[in-house]
Amino acid sequence: MDDVAEDMSWAALLAARHGGPVPAGALGDLFAPLFAPPRAADGCVVVGRLAQTLDGRIATRSGSSQWIGGPGDLLHTHRLRALCDVVLVGAGTVAHDDPRLTTRLVRGPNPQRVVLDPARRLGAAHRVFTDGAVPTLLVTAVPGPTTQGHAEVLCLPQAGGGIDLPALLRALAARGLTRIFVEGGGRTVSDFLAAGCLDRLHLTVAPVILGSGIPAFTLPEAARIDQGLRFHWAAHPLGEDMLFDVALDRARPGVCTA
Repeated sequence: MDDVAEDMSWAALLAARHGGPVPAGALGDLFAPLFAPPRAADGCVVVGRLAQTLDGRIATRSGSSQWIGGPGDLLHTHRLRALCDVVLVGAGTVAHDDPRLTTRLVRGPNPQRVVLDPARRLGAAHRVFTDGAVPTLLVTAVPGPTTQGHAEVLCLPQAGGGIDLPALLRALAARGLTRIFVEGGGRTVSDFLAAGCLDRLHLTVAPVILGSGIPAFTLPEAARIDQGLRFHWAAHPLGEDMLFDVALDRARPGVCTA
């Protein structure tokens, strides 16, 4: 796709946020599931996102992860932000990377930022709480002050050591936030997968082998292959990387349903 055609497709996708038609072509095929009618009762469409090496690592053991994917992968991440109502990350991502979670690389609106911090361990100095550029929601299970810096604090029930994710999706939908982008990290995406709260998974595989490091997914140990989760996927080249769009439709790995 040439630059002019890609710009036109992107403009059409931004219009699709407000009910316009999804354009034909590569970008439209990739992002069309975000605009499909929600299947879940909570009314949300939830897409998870990870970038990993060929051997399934999202970071070194020390936590270094910038950048596993190339420029195409970073562009894709910013496009997902611009097309969704919410970009959601866990406390570990904020503590380690101090991200801004804005759409600096693409035309399009910044999504509302949601930070999951069940134990309320983050300080108020991180940029998502101080810059005031984008509405931010800190979600915790620990009662306390109702604000943290510029962020609003939402207290929800705990489940399995984390936030009750179905309750979170219902709370976001009640605020009119129904297109949810779970950007990371691996533990947070894994929690959504284990809870059966992902409609899609966008997984970028980079041509890198580490041989050690932090795995992409953290789930209960499986004793048999059939306790895993098989799915349909479509491959989309992102420069030297390969993006896999995985249709999950809120399915859970068998090891999480036992």
